[in-house]
Amino acid sequence: MMLTDKVRAIQQSQKIPAILVIGDLMIDHYVWGDATRLSPEAPVPIVNVKNESTTLGGAANVAQNLVALGAKVTLGGIIGDDSFGTRLTEILTHEGIATDAIIKDNQRPTTVKTRVVVGSHQLVRVDREVTDEVSKELEDELVSKLDAYIAKADIVLFSDYGKGLFSESLTQRLIKLANDKQKKVIIDPKGLDYEKYKGAFIIKPNRKELAEAAKTEKIKNMEDLQRAAKTIFKQTDVDYLIVTLSEEGMVILDELTYKLLPVKATAVFDVTGAGDTVLATIAYFIAAGLTIEESCELANHAAAIVIRRVGSATTTIDEIVEDINGSLSH
Repeated sequence: MMLTDKVRAIQQSQKIPAILVIGDLMIDHYVWGDATRLSPEAPVPIVNVKNESTTLGGAANVAQNLVALGAKVTLGGIIGDDSFGTRLTEILTHEGIATDAIIKDNQRPTTVKTRVVVGSHQLVRVDREVTDEVSKELEDELVSKLDAYIAKADIVLFSDYGKGLFSESLTQRLIKLANDKQKKVIIDPKGLDYEKYKGAFIIKPNRKELAEAAKTEKIKNMEDLQRAAKTIFKQTDVDYLIVTLSEEGMVILDELTYKLLPVKATAVFDVTGAGDTVLATIAYFIAAGLTIEESCELANHAAAIVIRRVGSATTTIDEIVEDINGSLSH
């Protein structure tokens, strides 16, 4: 059966994959304006604000990608007890994403990245965030809350943006919970310590992240990549590594073999959020019963679609099928 036929069969079946996303939740806040003169106080432009907008970022963007594919999504994580936290919850609810597993912390703000944009130029980015590890009390509360959601999920995603949620203690507790319930964990990693992801099913770094975590020089070829992967396999006992290589596609590795899936992109406008799309697509199709290789093939097409668009974008199953058919006809 062709891959597109398998995808259509998934669409026509009544089973909707239930996916739990746990991760660093963020708001991307945009301030749009004009700038025609410099400030008399300092050599900086004066921006006359015309418009403001907010979109989902971090793990919330992964959840949004999953909803666009047709998944039933629950999101777990921590936000601040503030107006941006309220806004984040409102957007998630509007998107149809369950927010019951999100906890408010009055000791930290909701992570917000504010970009001031004039014309097509970003003048400045202002980040509001605290990246300290969450307290033991909050960790315990989150674990007990997530227990029931892990049990109900077909697959569990960790979207680590290095904002303090995934301490070694919390990460290991959640992986153990998932493994005890026979739930696969797929991780988009951050930072240099991959040992905290020990016991996961898949870790999905990009080439640079893999090189840094394996403490190796730049990865220039497949031998370098396999050598770096060997280090991570040893540290984590993970079943698979999926390494994204931007314009070269992605590689699926287990301890003994690898398979390169060449890129499907024909044009690149903006890679923002493409990693989130890849993560969401792989998870969705594995949860729907496809193999890792098939899921990665579809994720390659999904990434090709979103990088042709500006800003964090999502795609749908119909668009993925259309992209496959288009590439077959060329």
